[in-house]
Amino acid sequence: MPNANPPSHAHFSLRGLSFAVPGRTLLHPLDFSFPPGQVCGLIGHNGSGKSTLLKILGRHQSASGGEARLNDRPLAEWDSKAFARQVAYLPQQLPAAEDMTVRELVALGRYPWHGALGRFSIADREHVQEAIELVGLDAFADRLVDSLSGGERQHAWLAMTMAQDSRCLLLDEPTSALDIAHQVDVLALVQRLSRQRGLTVIAVLHDSATATTRRRCAGELRLLMAHLLSTACLPRRRLLSAMLLA
Repeated sequence: MPNANPPSHAHFSLRGLSFAVPGRTLLHPLDFSFPPGQVCGLIGHNGSGKSTLLKILGRHQSASGGEARLNDRPLAEWDSKAFARQVAYLPQQLPAAEDMTVRELVALGRYPWHGALGRFSIADREHVQEAIELVGLDAFADRLVDSLSGGERQHAWLAMTMAQDSRCLLLDEPTSALDIAHQVDVLALVQRLSRQRGLTVIAVLHDSATATTRRRCAGELRLLMAHLLSTACLPRRRLLSAMLLA
């Protein structure tokens, strides 16, 4: 079975990380280590730097100063394929999946393991099937992605990241287009996947996210006007070894 011996947790750390554009600082220097193997929410209003930070972690944006490290190694030192085997990134605006079935979409997650011209093996098929079952979409595997509800589509994209077999998920507002019931459902799934697979999850959540939704995170990193505010701890029994930055 895939994941019989899962690799260790992915660990992101920030060392004086900052980002600025002419005339505006989007992130003031940050020093922080994300709790490995847990779900951490990036909380804040629009313009507070949440998505910028996530893009830097996903190597979709370069920092202006300082550095981010994955497993104590600067992000710039990772080659693309090795990084993709460690980190999966889902943007807020998901790409179109026109005429693709759920199974075909999920299969894209295997790209970092065999490349564009690599042969799709039996092991790859097993990873895809396992990922579909993990998110509860077995009955929809041959349905077109565009025919699914918003919550089901989000499950399908999460299945793709599971097939990717990475150790960290970066999710940019995964619940933004969903009603409250589906918000809770999606983050409950994220929390379960993190717990079952030992995944580090860093998710951008809008400051208006409901308390019920935010309790699905093991901790929060709160940003205001590009600044990290403060740190405190939550009881371990409530939400693993949570870290609340509020």
